[in-house]
Amino acid sequence: MTTYQNRQDVDKYAHVASPAEIKENDYNLNIPRYVDTFEPEPEIDLNQVKADLKQLDEEISQNEQAFNELASQLVTTRLMTSQNRRPTMSANQTKYPQLRFKRLH
Repeated sequence: MTTYQNRQDVDKYAHVASPAEIKENDYNLNIPRYVDTFEPEPEIDLNQVKADLKQLDEEISQNEQAFNELASQLVTTRLMTSQNRRPTMSANQTKYPQLRFKRLH
């Protein structure tokens, strides 16, 4: 607010345009005509991006290996009732069985 009140030019923020300058711009008051807010994009090191992606791919591969090793130790079991200790399945479960996992040891 003080910039406006003090009628200050502030780089990339505010510009005090004279009536002649406004007339020269066909009375167009769009801010970009008077205030340049452009900031260049930082350069991207594509070799570094490539190296980072390679490292991430290696980490993903290691994590998938660890997951597959753990998953190979799992077995499926069906839920048993306490009365007959036989598997029971509702109509929905026969279509989409509820599975539990336990470690083999």
